[in-house]
Amino acid sequence: MKLRSNSFKDGDFLPAQFAFGKTSSEGKIDLSDNKSPHFAWDELPKGTKSIAILCIDHDVPTKPDDVNQEGRMVPSDLPRADFSHWVLVDVPPDASIEEATFSDGITAKGKDGPEGPMGTRQGINDYTAWFAGDPEMAGDYYGYDGPCPPFNDSIVHHYEFTAFALDVDRVAVDGKFTAADVKAAIEGHVLGQASLVAKYKINQSAVEL
Repeated sequence: MKLRSNSFKDGDFLPAQFAFGKTSSEGKIDLSDNKSPHFAWDELPKGTKSIAILCIDHDVPTKPDDVNQEGRMVPSDLPRADFSHWVLVDVPPDASIEEATFSDGITAKGKDGPEGPMGTRQGINDYTAWFAGDPEMAGDYYGYDGPCPPFNDSIVHHYEFTAFALDVDRVAVDGKFTAADVKAAIEGHVLGQASLVAKYKINQSAVEL
């Protein structure tokens, strides 16, 4: 199984139009275009009935103390955790995903779901928890919402887009399902998988570990 994108190359920096946030003129964060990237696949395993896609940032700070605080830096040796940016299931295996199909701009309080374009279903991403305490932004964030690492993070973030070829037409998840729910539901149903990794930073002095 092979995964490809016209939006970025594996291992390169993700263009800002596919991010939730971008570097402001003051070195902080401006909102960006938040377009979902293009994806296509080929050489699918025999028996593939649907595709699932997850996008996970593996470099999220585990402590919020320094995050987006002026005059402070999120240290590079801080333990990191995962943050889901996209949870997508039931994609037809003979389809491809064009740019901006699943997101084109930022939707305060989150996009609707779980029903998505092309007969798909989308789970909630981790902006749901991130914005939970913000009355202007709190809501259920279904579908794709792109990168927005801290403006003061000392390291580059890595976003792993993984497509899973499945032997089921419909993944056994419902409602406000998460990336963890999808991982549990597809266990034993994965015929193949392929990933592309994009880098992104808002702090232009961030380094790659």
